[in-house]
Amino acid sequence: MHKRQLTRGLLALLAAWALAPIATPAATSSRSRGRKQPVDKGPAETRAERDKRLQRECRGKPNAGACEGYGG
Repeated sequence: MHKRQLTRGLLALLAAWALAPIATPAATSSRSRGRKQPVDKGPAETRAERDKRLQRECRGKPNAGACEGYGG
């Protein structure tokens, strides 16, 4: 008799557990998302910035390699 009651109790517990709603992070709150992360454009420099840097770095160096057209 005790085994039958134990089995019924366990089945009732499993049924209740299976029917319980599942809480997902998206379903809990839409405000928890916060702001979007800013897009990183990388360390790229503009053409004007590159020209100024090369003129500064290539001053007095041979006119070859990266300094082609900038050395003087």
